[in-house]
Amino acid sequence: MALSRRKTLAVLGGGVILAATAGAGFVVTRRPVLALEPWNRAGRYDDVRMNALSWAILAPNPHNRQPWLVDLSVSDQITLRVDLDRLLPHTDPYSRQIVIGLGCFLDLMRMAAAEDGYRLDTTLFPEGWDPARLDDRAVAVVRFVADADVAPDPLFAQAALRRTLKDPFDLSRPVAADAVAALAAAVTAGSQAGGSVDPVDIAAFRDLTRRALMIEIETPHTYKESVDLFRIGRAEVEANPDGIDFSGPMFEAMALTGLMSREAALDPSSTVYSAGIGAVLENAETAMGHVWLITQGNTREDQIMAGRDWLRMHLAATALDLGIQPLSQALQEYPEMAGPYDEIHQRLVPGGEVVQMFARVGYGARPSPSPRWPIEAKVVNGA
Repeated sequence: MALSRRKTLAVLGGGVILAATAGAGFVVTRRPVLALEPWNRAGRYDDVRMNALSWAILAPNPHNRQPWLVDLSVSDQITLRVDLDRLLPHTDPYSRQIVIGLGCFLDLMRMAAAEDGYRLDTTLFPEGWDPARLDDRAVAVVRFVADADVAPDPLFAQAALRRTLKDPFDLSRPVAADAVAALAAAVTAGSQAGGSVDPVDIAAFRDLTRRALMIEIETPHTYKESVDLFRIGRAEVEANPDGIDFSGPMFEAMALTGLMSREAALDPSSTVYSAGIGAVLENAETAMGHVWLITQGNTREDQIMAGRDWLRMHLAATALDLGIQPLSQALQEYPEMAGPYDEIHQRLVPGGEVVQMFARVGYGARPSPSPRWPIEAKVVNGA
């Protein structure tokens, strides 16, 4: 049976820790501290805007790029812009996935503000938008309005616990159809939610996602875009708490010996490359069901709406102790992915709608939180 990413790399690096010196042994046991501190500081600010933003930065987003910038120069208002240095031009050429991540950010901010008795009056893309590319125009202008009648969102209770489960799921634990229905019921922003735990569908979607993953890996420029975002070991994660986190004892040890590196990950003849492929394919092959979000169109507003609903679906999964992980490769809009893109749309939306999110669900151990930049690093103009 294939091993998970962490187990596979543990086997590869097992001898490294035994050979480590006492000093190196200390290095390999360290875990990031500063990069995880935003999870501890969420909700601990006196200013209502900073308090809401301290939660919003914990929102799910593609490749953990955290592409948000906020302007607080106007009292009781936030202007949200996108950090153009954090786009994914190869795998997300039109920045559709980036905008979905911004939708997650906006809705988590809304939930947090409601906890403090504020509603948010949000104007999306007040200066317009370009369907082909993002620019420095505002994504949203958000006014904070004190409102005694604003209702807290029950899903907010899961915000500090939400994780993306990136390891294999437990094949011995099926997902009930009722659980998928509960995720769909959490979707209220306007997207259409769907899902299936039918064995025939599971097999078909496992195959589709496996093929899409291999296209992304075997297309040099899309694969390199991900590898360039690897953060290997505590020092790299602390210096750049975004991207794809490889921290923990085994990765520290492998980095120390040169076994785990971006160069090795890009080398098809390396053990790290082959182990990495095995790990990502195992995730697809242990899906115990799938869920998706659909919109009628593909405007920037539709993408924000999908992000709001993806956050809600993810929080609902957390409440059920159900693992969830996006497998959005087949939805990516670069030429090499055209076949799987057409296939998943023909299967799910033959009427011509747009599949915005696609994910696997199942059960597994709750992972650690992902690293984050502190909110102070995302404020471009203070109050």
